[in-house]
Amino acid sequence: MISAIALTGVLALSACTNSAETAPEATVEEDVSFDEGTTMAALNEAGEITIGTKFDQPLFGLAGPDGDPVGFDVEIGKLIAAKLGIPADGITWTETVSTNREPFIQSGQVDLVIATYTINDARKEVVSFAGPYYEAGQDILVLEGNPEGIEGPEDLEGKNVCSVSGSTSEKNLAEYGAVVLPAAGYSDCLEPLRTGAVVAVSTDNVILAGLADQNEGEFEVVNNPFTQEPYGIGLALEDDEFRAWINDTLTEAYDDGDWEAAWEATAGKVLDLPEPPAVDNYTR
Repeated sequence: MISAIALTGVLALSACTNSAETAPEATVEEDVSFDEGTTMAALNEAGEITIGTKFDQPLFGLAGPDGDPVGFDVEIGKLIAAKLGIPADGITWTETVSTNREPFIQSGQVDLVIATYTINDARKEVVSFAGPYYEAGQDILVLEGNPEGIEGPEDLEGKNVCSVSGSTSEKNLAEYGAVVLPAAGYSDCLEPLRTGAVVAVSTDNVILAGLADQNEGEFEVVNNPFTQEPYGIGLALEDDEFRAWINDTLTEAYDDGDWEAAWEATAGKVLDLPEPPAVDNYTR
């Protein structure tokens, strides 16, 4: 059963609910200090941070005209950096896809991954998570008018469906008997849907909402989410101090309105404002 949080956030594809063009700049902490030896202290001293995010996810992480990504995940990254005393121009954005998020964290190629990154037990074996900072649900994207009459995942059995290789969504589809055609990114799934090579694309509802919004009149979302997908912030395994600090930062952003402002300036242009999920302090 989808939680109330997920239902609140799902696909009210109402006409843009917010007219803001950009999120307000996060206030950079100038006199912040951290315990010696912590990741926070190292990043603060360096004055820079590398964050992995998606570059092809409308509303959450999409490469802008200057090559830097924009979206809700990006704004969450800026909030965290600012609390570390790092301005937006001290952030290096590294493109991550579903298959390389854990390797990038493990190798130290990035300090954090904020990339529509579902927290699950298998991933928690190799990386830690802060959050969640949003809860989505897997849904289905079809051609406008839904010519195949697809109402839920049970209708995908034996049919070609596109999803991203290495994603949680790919595994979920296999359990319903769908024939998954893996792609490198979700935008790569749109042409196969247009041509009939697949009957649907399936992933988190917020990702599908962005794709439908970017291609008005071509696609629609079934709007029947069938999983819970808590989005977390990936970091090095067992860096408990950093994880706890990020969770505190997220909670503060909920309370002071920064989280809401980040949402309304990005995903809130298409989706209704959800309730922020409580951070999960057992998430390692």
